[in-house]
Amino acid sequence: MRLRSDFDVILKGRLFDSIYQADYSHESIQVKFWHEKRSLGRGGKILTAMVPGLNDTLTESVKCVRPRLLKGGTKVTAQPINSLLENFSRTAEEYFLLDEFKARLASGKPLRIKYGVDVTAPCLHIGHAVNLWMMRTMQDLGHKVVFLIGDFTTRIGDPTGKSQTRPILPLEEIESNTARFLEQAKMILRFDNPDLIEVRRNSEWWGSMPISELLSLLSVMTHSKLIARDMFQRRIDVREEIYMHELVYPVLQGYDSFAIHSDLTIIGSDQLFNEMLGRFYQEKLGQHPQVIITTKITPGIDGKEKQSKSLGNFIGLAHSPRDKYGRIMRLPDNLITTYLRNYTNVSLETVDEIEELVKREPMKWKMFLAREIVKRYHGEKIASEEDQWFERTFSQRMVPTHIPSIEMTNSIISAVELVQVLNPEKSKSEAKRLIQQGALTVADTNVTDPQQDIAVVKDLVVKIGKRQWYQINPK
Repeated sequence: MRLRSDFDVILKGRLFDSIYQADYSHESIQVKFWHEKRSLGRGGKILTAMVPGLNDTLTESVKCVRPRLLKGGTKVTAQPINSLLENFSRTAEEYFLLDEFKARLASGKPLRIKYGVDVTAPCLHIGHAVNLWMMRTMQDLGHKVVFLIGDFTTRIGDPTGKSQTRPILPLEEIESNTARFLEQAKMILRFDNPDLIEVRRNSEWWGSMPISELLSLLSVMTHSKLIARDMFQRRIDVREEIYMHELVYPVLQGYDSFAIHSDLTIIGSDQLFNEMLGRFYQEKLGQHPQVIITTKITPGIDGKEKQSKSLGNFIGLAHSPRDKYGRIMRLPDNLITTYLRNYTNVSLETVDEIEELVKREPMKWKMFLAREIVKRYHGEKIASEEDQWFERTFSQRMVPTHIPSIEMTNSIISAVELVQVLNPEKSKSEAKRLIQQGALTVADTNVTDPQQDIAVVKDLVVKIGKRQWYQINPK
């Protein structure tokens, strides 16, 4: 079966022929053809899809939607919608709303995908990366990610998941954090084509908005709706204060979706309340509301709370390959396959096969997981090197090759001074704590007394923690 080749779409007076021509004989997707009038552009011209012989709600099996060019020359690559949804199902939890998402994909129009970041802590971890990889897939199909820096709202502080009011950051720290955020995002998102990425700051509109406009936005929002948020309810239960700027935060984040004309946002479920307000304000202000995809959230490497910098239970994009590998080795065995599903490209069929094997050989499969995560961010060669390093160092109890060599002028140095020399970012109290916790090994001997004297001799091997190795020599 084949659609009529004279199926036409009139877009702002221009004719696009045969957009939906397709051969149905292989893998098919469901595309619903509808007659819908949509306002487009400042002129308010109408896009009308006319399909001879089809009813308004007719559903046809179509292999793919052909690539099309829109104004500006942006090309959207054809891909079976069901194939994309199957790809997303690995990490997607819910769609608001799925039919809207399918319809927007079928339209062939490049979508604007909102990715908003609060730059309080400049740390993206592999949990955040789940959303970024999905956005990267959309970029590869020709859609644009709008990387929205919440420089204005960061000064307020997102109360999401917080039982206490967050401190307000100075502007200089916000700017520094922004630069670090962008560097980490470049590990996944494409910044090589302006048709695929747009960096915005919400101070562009909030910094100059008259108070009358803000009050107008607040006038359509009720106190009861805002106070219904679970984190606010928890504060009320323990009689902790909620400040007005925290109540307003979801309104600001919601309006951001309108300001950047968001078609789609991909978020953790903890941000759903704020982004649903985005849909609310878009509808109120005459835009088509954004589609929201929430993604699965897993426990951190401690097996308890979700990944968080403050808890230290995360694997950061900025972590070195060795740190990524080492942190995975702290993961509880029961989360190995969960992490394989959510944070790697290993096929789900393979993960299912591994499920039972993990119980018998957890270390083998944890190393497999660590290698796959390092490979995703740093490549096959580095992943293989880290695998070999870990095997030599921990499984075979060997000192790794190519460890840093340090020369010291002192012939005798205290344990705490040695740790500070090798880790200058550590305070004296932090260095003492590390030693007392058994983190320092000198010449295969564990040192737990911070004041113990260490003789600096030729080729002295020092280990701090599990992954820091040094060779010390007298100068």
